Amino acid sequence: MSFPDDPRIAEAKLIPVQEVLNKLGIYGLTERSGEFFGPCPLCGSEGHDPKSGPCDRFNVNKHSKKFLCRQCGIKGGDQIALVREVTNASFADALSMLCGDLNVDLDPAEAERRRAIAERKAREDQARTNRWRQTRIDDARRFYDRGIDGWRGVVGAYLRARGLPLEDIPTPLKFLLDHPYVKKIGGENIVLHRGPCMIAPIVDWQTGQVMAIHQTWVDINPPHGKARIVHQGEDYPCKLVCGSKQGNFIPLITPEGADTMVVGEGNETTLSAYLARPDDLRNAAFWCGVDLGNMAGKMLKVEDQRWSGEPDLNPEFDAFLPPPWVKRLIYIEDGDSNPTRTRAMMLCGLKRAQALRPGLRAELVPGVPGFDMNDVLNGKHKKKTEGQNDE
Repeated sequence: MSFPDDPRIAEAKLIPVQEVLNKLGIYGLTERSGEFFGPCPLCGSEGHDPKSGPCDRFNVNKHSKKFLCRQCGIKGGDQIALVREVTNASFADALSMLCGDLNVDLDPAEAERRRAIAERKAREDQARTNRWRQTRIDDARRFYDRGIDGWRGVVGAYLRARGLPLEDIPTPLKFLLDHPYVKKIGGENIVLHRGPCMIAPIVDWQTGQVMAIHQTWVDINPPHGKARIVHQGEDYPCKLVCGSKQGNFIPLITPEGADTMVVGEGNETTLSAYLARPDDLRNAAFWCGVDLGNMAGKMLKVEDQRWSGEPDLNPEFDAFLPPPWVKRLIYIEDGDSNPTRTRAMMLCGLKRAQALRPGLRAELVPGVPGFDMNDVLNGKHKKKTEGQNDE
């Protein structure tokens, strides 16, 4: 018998959902958007049609702790209820399984069944992920092969509209005249927009193969700045990546004999740095990092520090590593995002590169708070300062 003031009740409700699932031998669930889902620990995936996709009839919310199987109907609102439903235990025994010395006694045949379900699901998920990844890579290569050379059309106009008057358009940049902007909404792929699009190849430098493309939709009307993507009253970003970006970069400018590389988070940041480069970087390569996570890699968690700036060198965590010919690596910091996080992530990436490329010189160029590199190139930070001084 249990009493409302039993301190173990509060203790049980603080146990993370993942820990409870492990204790119950429920493996192989997928975590996404704050929920674990997959085959039910009681009815498994019996009767599920694999052609409809992975079995996700059983869900557990990691925050509210509510769970439900839409097939056999088990449901509840906390960790204690989950243990009771799965093991058919009493309230008191469920508490003892969670907080005491009573073990979850699974029948060996049942334990093996659950392991088999988890292993099968893991194999199916991996195969599905691999197929999806290859499809996206194939799409990216097909789009890039169809692209028109950037110097011939809208790329130059777009870059000028962004304050980047380049004499020569970087060779890797191309464009498509009527490219669809596709997003999955409610499980369905929907074309939200069509129009001219600047595309940049995201390349595996070791093989030279295009692994993804970075897409920037351009306004069809002069001065050809960023396109506005609106669907049902909601704005969407005009930039998307298609393919496999992790560990790969956009090689915008690579002079022959370069031994220094400058890296910015986006194409415009990188090209802004190129236009503003000092004399000692005249022969440097300028590559785009696609996003901050790709530049940083996995960061170690350090107690009492939200962002440690220290790299996790586990080889499972892929991130960009400069080619061996790079002797000096420079990261360009944008100042228009969280400065503490941005700096920690960039330092993480630079330290990772130094650890894996002995002898590499690494530098971080700090940003101007509140402005990205393109703003700085075009003097917007000065205009704001002058405006504040006038007041």
